[in-house]
Amino acid sequence: MMGDDAAGIMLYEMLNKNPLPNWQALNGGSTPENQVHTIRQLKPECLVIVDATEMDLPVGEIRFVDKALIADMFIMSTHNLPLNFLIEQLEEDIPNVHFIGIQPDIVSFMFPMTESVKQGVEKIYDALKHWENGPHFASL
Repeated sequence: MMGDDAAGIMLYEMLNKNPLPNWQALNGGSTPENQVHTIRQLKPECLVIVDATEMDLPVGEIRFVDKALIADMFIMSTHNLPLNFLIEQLEEDIPNVHFIGIQPDIVSFMFPMTESVKQGVEKIYDALKHWENGPHFASL
């Protein structure tokens, strides 16, 4: 219902429809902080958070986003709590927390997801298949 903002949900659905070995997907939606207790119970070695993120890049581009930059990006976020707070909290228990942003185009009610963002989500899904120390996306 929010156009390109559904990138994370699309990846969640892909991982549930076609699970990948060693990966478990959780849907954080607009309140990912509600999943903290579940994540802590799972005790993962690595956590990857994926979200549509305004980065002034071409639509569908993917980047690892440094948590220090996430606070600045919160102005453009649809989440209730800044994601840098969530990441800092999770890093207390999880050795490797990564935030991957996908550049959206349209984040408005009743708009479909753009094809470029769909392709970006598919790239992330494919990268998870071969994850060792992380895929080779650029960083912000």
